[in-house]
Amino acid sequence: MRSEIAIDVAAPPQLVFLLARDVERWPRLLPHYVDVRVDARGDDGSVVARMVARRPLVPLLGLGLPVAWRSHAWSEPDTLQLRFVHRGGATNGMDVTWRLAQTATGCRISIEHDFRPRVPGWARIVDRLFTRPIAGRTLATFGALAEALAADGSDPLTLPDPRP
Repeated sequence: MRSEIAIDVAAPPQLVFLLARDVERWPRLLPHYVDVRVDARGDDGSVVARMVARRPLVPLLGLGLPVAWRSHAWSEPDTLQLRFVHRGGATNGMDVTWRLAQTATGCRISIEHDFRPRVPGWARIVDRLFTRPIAGRTLATFGALAEALAADGSDPLTLPDPRP
């Protein structure tokens, strides 16, 4: 199953790319990311990381379900893409591609998930209950951060931790 989620952001695609390419910073930048731990680093700059995010259950109360996965992640600066291939667990084999494209007012960020598990219907359940809620929040947060940085000219590489 292939699914895509996308947003338009009033910021240059290069700025969004600089914010998002370092997955180790995600817990400092994204309030719903609990942890990212790197298990291995490749000579090409790629990482194999264990990632944990909260899938909102009762947003008003701040309640969320922790969701964990392991992913081989790398960035492709020439094409402004981020790539992830899930390794093991419930989403084993999921192929994720982030694309950042210039628009007249900034950029469009899209995340495509390609998941073909052996169990029929499993991909649709994962997509609706976990992938879309987490990816949607990730896009919205990176979009808001990029727009704020573009508006005030801050350096995305020196962002302070936004959490108390």
